[in-house]
Amino acid sequence: MVKRNKRFHAEVATSSLSDIMFFLLLFFLIISTLANPNVIKMTLPKSKTSEKTNKQLISLSVTEDKRFYLDKQEVAFDQLESTLLAQMGDAKDQTVVIRIPFNLQVQDLVDVLQIGVKNKLKFVIATSNSK
Repeated sequence: MVKRNKRFHAEVATSSLSDIMFFLLLFFLIISTLANPNVIKMTLPKSKTSEKTNKQLISLSVTEDKRFYLDKQEVAFDQLESTLLAQMGDAKDQTVVIRIPFNLQVQDLVDVLQIGVKNKLKFVIATSNSK
């Protein structure tokens, strides 16, 4: 009598799984770099609490060498108010997010905030969480 080896060996084909994981990793890396393209890179002041908003926003960035950007478009300070008002148009309920480095003087921030006070605009200051 001849005995047959009828044991079944299960195998999992993993070659396609590694391809899928590579494409997912690539996809998430590309998407994460495009998360907020209207932001100038800078170190923000830190805060212990934060508030998130889903409203329509206009980004106003001030660099350490006091260059002003409205949604990545450089604007001279003396033309900042008129450019901001033109960009807002009739939608005065938009919020302007000010991104200013932590090491600039308070007077630089006050100069920018005066534009909002004068035109009754909503300004918020962007910070980074310190948890």
